[in-house]
Amino acid sequence: MTPRLQLSGITKAYPAVVANSDVALTVLPGEIHAVLGENGAGKSTLMKIIYGAVKPDAGSMQIDGRPVVIRNPQEARALGIAMVFQHFSLFDTLSVAENIWLGLDKRLSLAEVSQRIVATSQQYGLQLEPGRPLHTLGVGERQRVEIARSLLTKPRLLILDEPTSVLTPQAVENLFVTLRQLAAGGCSILYISHKLHEIRELCTACTVLRGGKVTGVCDPRQESNASLSRLMIGAEPPALEHRDVALGPTVLEVRDLSLAREDQFGMDLKHISLAVRAGEVVGIAGVSGNGQKELLYTLSGEDTRAAAEAVQVRGQGVGKLDPAQRRVLGLHFVPEERLGRGAVPALSLAHNLLLTRRDAVGRGGWLQLRVLRAQATAIINRFRVKAGGPGAAALSLSGGNLQKFIVGREIAANPALLIVSQPTWGVDVGAAAQIRGEILKLAGSGCAVLVVSEELEELFDICDRLYVMAKGQLSPSLPRAQATVGLVGQWMSGLWNDKPSGASHAQA
Repeated sequence: MTPRLQLSGITKAYPAVVANSDVALTVLPGEIHAVLGENGAGKSTLMKIIYGAVKPDAGSMQIDGRPVVIRNPQEARALGIAMVFQHFSLFDTLSVAENIWLGLDKRLSLAEVSQRIVATSQQYGLQLEPGRPLHTLGVGERQRVEIARSLLTKPRLLILDEPTSVLTPQAVENLFVTLRQLAAGGCSILYISHKLHEIRELCTACTVLRGGKVTGVCDPRQESNASLSRLMIGAEPPALEHRDVALGPTVLEVRDLSLAREDQFGMDLKHISLAVRAGEVVGIAGVSGNGQKELLYTLSGEDTRAAAEAVQVRGQGVGKLDPAQRRVLGLHFVPEERLGRGAVPALSLAHNLLLTRRDAVGRGGWLQLRVLRAQATAIINRFRVKAGGPGAAALSLSGGNLQKFIVGREIAANPALLIVSQPTWGVDVGAAAQIRGEILKLAGSGCAVLVVSEELEELFDICDRLYVMAKGQLSPSLPRAQATVGLVGQWMSGLWNDKPSGASHAQA
């Protein structure tokens, strides 16, 4: 049959790197086609070329057998191409419905768009409120907005860049049902993911990129995770090393924290109690939007409304302290949003160190640029970040490489307490294994680590204990050995024993 999409000789070079080199790709109607590669392999650049957001230096493209030159996303949408970006293209000051309306036919009224959002949310289990301001949404909820916007365009070619990176297992299952329905109706799907089991379960074809070049085409249903890893990164990721660590004193303790939401779409925190000891990795699981954002703001010091003694770090009440004051006590924090909160897009990697580290600030506030560059270079080398050196702007890095740098920045600061949200969001299997290994190594050195993640496999891999967050409440503490996907999934609906998650559970 005539391919829905055919690329030939696609090449795109930037000053520091060749993102795509002579790439060929063929996608058939109704095919779910994976594009696999490590961070910086050129996947996102290739998808942006197809969508018209990036102009190639060379090569040709055909849609349904017709040569096309797509100059911008508007022309792509007119051809029936829709894309869900890894870094969201949404406006914080607008509502969910207004954000989705921007990408649709303007003959539709906002009220009609809102009605369609509700219908689509119910059909595909996306749980969206059309009138809710975007700035009140967590990263998982924003992912749903992007997906809903693409589905409402009724695409003939749908590009998904890491669509499940912050979705729960139940939401992933719903999304897969949706994608199979779309493919059965003739829609072609280009699917980028670093989760190899997803690719093997969902996709019927796979093109592998390494260093911007196509290195293989396969049927992922005939491959194993190990063989796909070898195709992608040339090796299998190293196994995680769990070490028996003698737990030290409690480093983080939250005592009966209740806090009213700051906006009408937020989540009230209700009687939250937890503890993390030195040498321990504790995880918090749950569906995005159940109070994780509010809890993290309170723990990091971005929200100082809590009573001083409700949040304690190393025995000191810090509820009223700002983030800088908490860092003096050894608390470092990795937020879920890479660009905007974790890093300033336009600043260099070296200057982004100043967000959380002050050891390169000399007398009178003068910056010691040589020290900054040396520190950034050390992080780049240690975490194998693909970047044009310490002077590269944060915005120039792929999502996975920026994530490695931000996590590396906080780990390299040798914290007493590390709080990290979505630590391996959008990173390849090799980088994910490296980040998880570094977290375990950090805990082995005596650091207390709290991980908030919507990826259960990740929490099961690295955590000693788990909590589950639902409707602004925290479940009892659950040892990793007793945690199962079924049990944690049940608790995500708030269905745990009617016992408060008090200090007795926290000390388990």
